[in-house]
Formats: sequence, structure tokens, C-alpha cells
Amino acid sequence: MQPLSKESLRTAALDARKAFVRTLSDGERALLEERLARNLTSLCAEARVVGGYAPLGSEISPLLAMEEARAIGRIVAFPAFDHPAKPFRFRAGDPLEAGPFGIMQPKPRTPVVEPDLILVPLIAIDGAGTRLGRGKGHYDRALVRLRKSRARLVGIGWALQRLTETIPADEWDVPLDAFASPEGLELFKH
Repeated sequence: MQPLSKESLRTAALDARKAFVRTLSDGERALLEERLARNLTSLCAEARVVGGYAPLGSEISPLLAMEEARAIGRIVAFPAFDHPAKPFRFRAGDPLEAGPFGIMQPKPRTPVVEPDLILVPLIAIDGAGTRLGRGKGHYDRALVRLRKSRARLVGIGWALQRLTETIPADEWDVPLDAFASPEGLELFKH
């Protein structure tokens, strides 16, 4: 049997995520996102700057975990594009305005920071930490630089986003250090 292409895996995993989220009531979704935040508590406590994202659609929200990090004195930051053709940088502050791709981001006057913990959105992830994103390469370009600064890269998602199959890795893919879901935290060995 031929292994699935990245595009086939992306489509199937995105469809599965959307279908799963449609089954959740608002209360059930909130409870699962609270469990995710609890599973991230110790990682956030160890960090100085926590980078996250403003969730879109069926993505699990890291916002509760980020608020808890802020409550214990951590700086929280979100991706911000200063120019659509350049990799995003993390800016401290709340995502209050739409950026070039319609993603909410902090205002341009907020400080640029270097997170030491990054909560990374994904479509799917495998047991080697290979992340399948939306396919636009925004995170791939930013994570290369952040990996060099020794940031801890943690993919977050619903449990069904952790695939048993291997995701084909390209040379530009940056493996993640862990995957967190409402069901727990899995660390990967590289």
C-alpha cells in the first residue's frame, strides 16, 4: 500500500478535526480546553515567554493556558506579520487586530519577543514530532529560527490529531518536542 501524501493526510485530518469539533457542545469544548491548559501548566511555569496563537475554526484554543501563564508572571506573545512575505515574529500582547492573512495579532507597536515555549497549532502530528500544518509554510519558516534559539516547540491539538501513521517529512520541516492535548502530554525523542 502506498503511503498517503501530505496533501491527502492534511485533507483527511482537517475533515476529521472539523467533524469532531461539530460533535462538541460549547460546554464540552470548554472542558476539553481546560484539560489542555492543565496539561500545559508545568511547561508554562518553566517558561519565561510563552508564544501561542489565536485559534481559528476547529483549532483547539491555547488561550486559557496562556492566561494562566500570564497570571503567574509569564510574558505571553502571539505571531505577528509585519510584512506578508516575511516570517512572522512573536509580539508581546493580545491579538487585537487582523493581520495580512486575517489572523488576529498584536498591534505593531507591541514589543517583539523571543518565546522559550511555543504552543504550535497543527492539523496533525506523528510519533516523531513531524507536524502537518496548513501547508502555507508560515510556521516552518518561523520555527527554523526559533529552534536555533532553543525554544521548546509543543504542538497542541485534539487527541485525534495525533496520528499513528508517519507523516512524510520534508527537509524544511522542524520536528516538535512534544504534543499536548486534553488527554495528556507526549514528549518526543530526537
